[in-house]
Parts: sequence; C-alpha cells; structure tokens
Amino acid sequence: MKLEIELENCFGIGKLKHTFDFPEKKNTCLIYAPNGTMKSSFAKVFDLLSKKQSTNKLDRVYPERVSKCNITVDNEAINPDSIFVVNAEEKDFDSSSKISSFLASKELKEEYELIYSELDAFKKLLINKIKTISKSTDIEAEFEKAFEHEEYKDFYNLLVLNENVLQNKYQQYTFRYNYVFDKKNKVKDFINSNKELIIKYFDNYQLILERSKFFKKTKGATFGTLQANELLESTKDGAFFDANHKIVLEDQAEITTYEMFKDLVEKEIDEIINNEELKKIFDDIDKKLSGNVELKLFKSVLEIDNSLIIKLIDYEDFRKEVLLSYFTAFKDDVNVLIINFKAKKVRLDEIIESAKKEQEIWQNIVNQFNSRFYVPFKVRIENLDDIILKKKNANLIFDYFDSKELPKLQTKDELLKVLSKGEQRAYYILQILFEIESRRNNGITNIIIFDDIADSFDYKNKYAIVEYIKDLQGNSVYYSIVLTHNFDFYRTVASRLSLGNSVFMAYKNDERCIELKSGQYRKEVFEHFIKNANKPAFFISMIPFVRNIVEFIDESESDSYMSLTKCLHIKKDSDEITTNIVLEIFRSKISKCKNLSIEFKDIKIKDFIFDISKKIVDNQNDEIALENKIVISIAIRLYAETFMLGFLGEHFDVEKKTKNPTRVLFDLCKNSPEFDNDKLKILDRVVLMTPENIHINAFMYEPLIDMSIDHLIDLYHDVLKLS
Repeated sequence: MKLEIELENCFGIGKLKHTFDFPEKKNTCLIYAPNGTMKSSFAKVFDLLSKKQSTNKLDRVYPERVSKCNITVDNEAINPDSIFVVNAEEKDFDSSSKISSFLASKELKEEYELIYSELDAFKKLLINKIKTISKSTDIEAEFEKAFEHEEYKDFYNLLVLNENVLQNKYQQYTFRYNYVFDKKNKVKDFINSNKELIIKYFDNYQLILERSKFFKKTKGATFGTLQANELLESTKDGAFFDANHKIVLEDQAEITTYEMFKDLVEKEIDEIINNEELKKIFDDIDKKLSGNVELKLFKSVLEIDNSLIIKLIDYEDFRKEVLLSYFTAFKDDVNVLIINFKAKKVRLDEIIESAKKEQEIWQNIVNQFNSRFYVPFKVRIENLDDIILKKKNANLIFDYFDSKELPKLQTKDELLKVLSKGEQRAYYILQILFEIESRRNNGITNIIIFDDIADSFDYKNKYAIVEYIKDLQGNSVYYSIVLTHNFDFYRTVASRLSLGNSVFMAYKNDERCIELKSGQYRKEVFEHFIKNANKPAFFISMIPFVRNIVEFIDESESDSYMSLTKCLHIKKDSDEITTNIVLEIFRSKISKCKNLSIEFKDIKIKDFIFDISKKIVDNQNDEIALENKIVISIAIRLYAETFMLGFLGEHFDVEKKTKNPTRVLFDLCKNSPEFDNDKLKILDRVVLMTPENIHINAFMYEPLIDMSIDHLIDLYHDVLKLS
C-alpha cells in the first residue's frame, strides 16, 4: 500500500510531504519524533479526517494561515472510515460496544437482524397498544425484569415461557403503572416499612368477607370484589339476562337484569370499602403517604381505589398480575407474536450457536490482555448471552487484587479511581484492542495511527504493547504508523518488528518544515562508534564513553582516567594530551580497538576538538548524527571553562578534585558581583544543555537525539563571543 501525505499549516506542522510505501508483509512504519516536532499534530490531522471534520483552518495560533491536507491511499482520497487514531491521552475512549459487532459472519448477522426486524414490527405494535392502558414507556423492560428466568432473560423467550398464564383472564387496572411501581422503588420501600398496617387491613378485609351474605370466603375459595367485578363484566352486554337467565343469590331476591346486578355489586363493595374499621386503618396508611413525589402519586391512586391495599400484601406478585393484565388485554396480538417467534426460534438458535463460536475472538483478547499486562486487575466479560441475544454492549467487570488479599469486584469507574496513570493506560489499551478487532471484517483497509501508545508504561507493559503491534504485522487488513518520542520504545519496535527501511526520524527546521529521514541508532550506538572510531568526530565522541569504562574497570585515580578527563575539562596539563595518548588508551581498554589506527596522529586533543567542532558547525548538513552533537557539546564546554577560568584567575585551582567542575566554575562566577549578567545567561545554557550530551552511556542518549543540532550551534557561536 502507498500512503501519500502532503500537509501545510496543520497544527504545528508548517510543511510535510512524504510517501509511506508499505512493502509486502511489512505493514508497519515507525517514526521517532522528538517532543514538539510533529507527532501530536500528525495524529490530530488523521483524527479530524476520521471524524469527517473540516481541515481548512488547522493552525490554532495563526488562523489566517491556509491549511492544506492531501492524503491519498494508492492514489485515491483516504476513506475516513478506514482511520483509527490511537491517542494515549484519550482516557474516556470506550470500545466495549464493538464486541458485539464481530459476533458472527456478515451473512449470519444480516439474517439474524432481518429475523428480529420482522419480529420487532409485531412487538412494537403490541407495546404501543399496552402503553395506552399502562401509561408506561418502559413496559418491555418491566416485563423482562418481573418475569426474569434463570435461563431466559429476553422479552421473546419470556413471552413463550409464560404462554399458558397469558391465556388467563385478569382484572383490568386503570391506574398509571409507574404510580404504583415506580423506578426508584419508593412505593415498595413504603410497603415494606408499613407491612404491619397493610396486613392488618388485609386481615380485617378477610373478616368482613366472611361475615358478608354476598361475598364469601371458604376454605376452598374466595368470592370477593375481584370475582364480583369479573362476573359483572361478563354480563355487561345484557345477553345473559336477555336469554332469560337469572342469578340466584343466597338469602336474596333473584336478579334478572344487568342493572339490578350492578346496583347490588356496587352496594356490597361500597359497604366493605366504607367499613369503619377498614377506613380507620386506611387513614393511618394515608397519613404516612407524604414527602416525596413517588408516594404522593401512589396516594392519588389509593384515594381513587383503596381496595388496592389488599393486593399490596405481596408487592411483586401484584406487579406480575398488573403486567399480565396489560398483555391479556391484547391477547390476539400476544399470540401472533408468540407464534411468529416460535416459528423462527429454531433458526435463531442455530445462528446464536454459530455466533457463540466467535466469542473466542474477543475472549482471547481478554485472556491475552490478562496474561501480557502487569496490572493489579483481571478483566472478565460478564454478559456473554446478552451481547448476542439482546445486542447489548459488553459488560466488562474487573477483579482488583492487592498483594495477597482476595480479589475485589470493581466497576470501571471504581477501578479507574485507584489505578496509576500507567495502569489506566493499560485499561485504555484493552479498549483499543476491541476497536481494532471490530475493524477486521469491515471490508476496508484500516490505517491505524499509534500516537505514543507506550507513554507512561513501565518496561514490562511497553513490551506488551510491542507484541500487540507485532500481532498486526503481515495482516493486510491493517496498516500502522507508530509515532513515539520514547527512544527506547523506538529501538524496541524497530528491532522486534524487523522494520528495515520503514523506520524514520522526524526533523523540523526553522520554517516548521518536517522531514522524515531514515531512522538511525536502532542497535547499540557504541558499537557504531567503535566501528567508525578512525573518523575524527567518532574518535572524539568515544572519549567520554571510554572514560566511563575506565572508571568501572580501573579507579578514577588511574592515569588513563585522568588523561581522558583532561580531554573533557580544562586541567593544568590538558594541552599535553594528544590524539596519540587517547588512541593508546582506546587500544588498551577496548579489545575491538586493539588494531585501531588513525590518520590524525600526534595532535593536541584540545586543538583537535576545537578544529573538528568548527568544521561540523561550518558544514552542518546532518541533523541526526550523534557524534556531531557530542563533539560540539564538548567544544562548547571547553570554551566555557576556558573563559570562566580566565575570569576567576587564581581564585580557582584547576587541579581541585570535584565531580562537576563546570558547575563549580559557574557557581563561582554567578556569585561574583563583577560578572556580566548577559554572559551568565549564556553559561547557564552551557550548564543546562551539555552535561547529558557528553556523559552518555548505554541508557542515556535520548536527550542528545531530542536536541536539535541547531540549538547547539547557536550556543556554540554565543560561547565563542564570550571572550
């Protein structure tokens, strides 16, 4: 794949024109970019494109600048949907919803969704009808919650499970569902808190039934207000009495019309409801119904029909009864939906079984994450069936463990509060893995921009990130550009992925133009220095490195150590040290330099350093070379020490043993009231910029890589002006 990029005035990028030519089976490019060069700006451009936002005005400081953003893939404009920017600072990124997007093959998913779209059309018709009598917009979820089963939790299977009871008749209720069954459970809490009063009401109600001549309560059954209302409803159309049927009640006159029966039932119910004892208990209950909105609404329901209290003796059973009454009010629609679902259930189960096999994809991601990352938590996906059956988002749960304590279950929000920044970043990586996997079957080539993904990680977790990037290697679905300012991460990725010519270093000149040059220093830098030690700049650059080795194998008082020190600091005998002396130390201390020969023999080392540094500065055409930066840094310090010693005169003993003579000299000058303040500012930059550039070792040359050689050259010229 060929990715061509041409940017102008895009955030911090003045100009950048580059073509990434991904070779076959090497679909990763690596860019080392020092902070402030182009890394974040580059990622931001791709992020805007992925979100299909305008790229016309991208210079935030100078909005009058016209931005240019031309990015093509194989000579075609880049597809925004193909871009995924992995931004290590985006803490709120959550891709667990993407888990359900790769549950099964595209064909199975389409068939699955088609079946449910047909079923949902019938369901929507039913639910809309139920809304008219329940006045609830969430009746489907209420049904699922009330009738939840150990095996089945979804609406359709619960309907089938309750098919028989849905054929029964239930009393119809006219109150708003949520006035009695509120979402905050305030009414339920009230019922539980006043259980004794409600039981008392219920018991008195039962006693009245037993004494009634109309209502009856026997050991076998009860004929109460519910049964009376049902009987009244069944004779409402008058057909029963028009057929010359009649109702004969114990110890009462025969009833031959609906009106007579209605008057009788209403009278008998009224006598029960207005019973003094029941009214007294109801008043006690009513007085407690105050305070929050939910209880006030519940009170309004009881004031219309206080007989509902007898139903509340078992709150959850009453909830089910009310829900069933809604569904049975539209029995024909319920039966149509059940018949349709049962007809399609066999095929749905087949699809689900096939989809469950795909669970291994993202379960493996979780397992891989748990095994690779060193963090104080393990991840689990809890609701596997819900993801398939109800197309819900994955519910990630976390077991947090601390030392030998038993793991504690944590939600995402709870977990993130106790994790370090690096550990939070690891959680974010998990979301990235879900996102990347979800793109595997989207039918397009995906371009992933990794923006300092390993930042804030310790070494163990950095290596885990490298392995994930390596997993993408060779997969033609993904093409990656890895951006980093972490030099160790740069070297690790370049090495472990064997990236060859796909490694770059970014450099920015004074015109804000970015150039991507071939990436250097991927392997051991000092091996590179030793191989080139016969060249002047490399020869000088090896002085601090070899001095470190001498310090380890000899003593810091040894002749070799002192001689090399005189190359790096102004000492009494610094002018006596020649390139020959340095060469003999190299030969005696570095076995690979045993046969080293040089053309620049018997030259005073200080003059040699000054001469080579001037040539580098005058002919500077390589922004990358470490050896050039080291030589300039050494020269800068020697010039600075020479100037400071000239100012201090006899007040400082150059042979005085001190760990940091440049700093000591600087402090003495700084504390002198006669020292020029402008010159002090230049020397302050010397002390700030040069030490790490000179005293490099196997782990600490990133500052030198990051530092622009132009900054060193500017300092070099300023130091020369001191005298």
